[in-house]
Parts: sequence; C-alpha cells; structure tokens
Amino acid sequence: MDWRSFSTSADFNLPTATTKFDSQQNFSPKNFQRSIGPPPLRGPTPPQSRPCYNQELLSTEGSLPVAATPTSVIAIYPGSFDPITNGHLDLIERGARLVGKLVVSVLRNEKKQPLFSVSERMEMLREVVKGIPNVEVDFFDGLLVDYASQKNATLIFRGIRAISDYEHELQMALMNRRLRPEIDTVFLMSGEAHSFISSHLVKEVIRLGGNITGLVPPAVETRLRNRIFGEKQSNASNT
Repeated sequence: MDWRSFSTSADFNLPTATTKFDSQQNFSPKNFQRSIGPPPLRGPTPPQSRPCYNQELLSTEGSLPVAATPTSVIAIYPGSFDPITNGHLDLIERGARLVGKLVVSVLRNEKKQPLFSVSERMEMLREVVKGIPNVEVDFFDGLLVDYASQKNATLIFRGIRAISDYEHELQMALMNRRLRPEIDTVFLMSGEAHSFISSHLVKEVIRLGGNITGLVPPAVETRLRNRIFGEKQSNASNT
C-alpha cells in the first residue's frame, strides 16, 4: 500500500470520511490533521455537561447545591475534661481552624464521681480557650447526637491517641450515624507530644507526688494541686 494514498476509516479505524492525498502533495502531520479535523479537546468536562447520577441532589433549577463553607460549619467536641489537658487543648486549637464554630461541651454524667464539678470544668475550659474566638464552652447530658442537632452542628470531633481508642470510638461513631445520619464524626489524631496524656493519668501522677508540668495548662495545674492536696490536708485534719 502506498503511504500517500490511504483510507483513514479503514486503515486507522477512525469515524471519518475516506481521505486521500495527491501524489504531488507532500504529506505532513499538519496536512493530515487538517484533513480529519482538529483533535478532541482535553481537560475537565464543563460542569454543565457533567452527568448527575443522584437526581435527588438536583435543585429545582437543575444545579447542584452549594457545599457548606468552613465558616458556616458547626462542630461539637465533647468530653468529660476532668480536667482539661494539653492534649485536649491541642485538639481544640486544631479543630477550631477547620470549622466556623467549635462547641467544646462537658458531659454531665451523674454516675461518675468527677474531681471537678461541671461548672468548675467549664470555668477552666473558658480560661484556657479565651484566646480562640470561634470556640464556645457548653455542657450536655443525654444523647450526644441529639445535643449536636440542637446546636445545629453537623460534625463531632473525637480525639484518637491509639488503636484502643479507635475501636471504641468507631463503635460510637457508627451508632451515632445510625441515630443521626446527617451528623458525621471526624477523628483527629493526637499530637505526638500529647498522645500518652489522659485526664485519669494526670490525676494519678499528681496524687502520687509526680510532676505534671507541661501536661496541663498552668491554671489547671494550680487548681489540681489545690483540690488534691487540699483534700489530703482536710482528710488528715479529720483523722
């Protein structure tokens, strides 16, 4: 077959009409391109021509709804915070950068015997987060997802320190999704410097005379020492 005379549809399986070049015409890629037309445009498909596979997402005008911006998103960071540690504070600071409003909420659980009351824990939280303008301190009891719905929150932040935390938090997250599918749980990994810190461990260390500097905010450390050593002195005087 002469390379100067060929059928583009037969030889190259292109859906175009038969194209032949005159023997006197010099073949070049430009000539061939002009004979079969310009190549298809590359790049992303224009939004108006993209298919929408979920028709329920279409509004009455036929366009997709506008996604919520971070400034309009409200998240809940729940916990006992008895007391708040630097690990908690690290998650609060990082979480506040992801949403428009972060509600740090203290769980009121009558079955437990906390070291600090709910009001005292809220006071400590307000003291350490006062420099973060989009953080609100509150308390709740009952179902977390019901409380989140009342606060118009769509996200729940939970901290993960180790695999053992993940197993428990995953179970709770799946139950919360079943109860309120519109509310998502976001897991935030603890910072390396805080991955071993827990409120329970901090209280045990200070009770045994250990140094907790750097594990909790300074104001919280002062309250802890006053509460624990004040109780010891009170118990000693009573005996």
